[in-house]
Amino acid sequence: MNIDITTDIAAPAELVWSTIADVERWPDWTASVTSVQRLDEGPLRVGSQAKIKQPGFPAVVWTVTDCVDGSSFAWEASSPGVHSVGTHTVTGDENGSSIRLVISQTGPLGGVMRALFGKRSTRYVQMEGAGIKAHCETATRGAHTV
Repeated sequence: MNIDITTDIAAPAELVWSTIADVERWPDWTASVTSVQRLDEGPLRVGSQAKIKQPGFPAVVWTVTDCVDGSSFAWEASSPGVHSVGTHTVTGDENGSSIRLVISQTGPLGGVMRALFGKRSTRYVQMEGAGIKAHCETATRGAHTV
């Protein structure tokens, strides 16, 4: 299964990055995440871990495998028969920014996961894109209010 969503955001890339990198606050801006518990402290970095619970799924521990501060991170999780990789990439220019969210699942049960949970997983990634867009654009509008 491969889900790839890009969302344009009328907010600075720095704000989008700080929002996406603060993984414990994800439940504040997306209903697709019930809870996030960091299993370490400090800024998000290679080796950081977080236990994530989403509606209708068991809690899963994700481990950061790549992190470029200010622009992207990837993390991975494994369960019997399925290996998942999630990437989060923020880019920006003078008009705002965009975030690309990608989830890839491989392994012997990857096809089963796609058949059983593909629509829900796609909906959750879309919710995350829409949630971060709304959150960051609201914060940007508030910063420009006099």
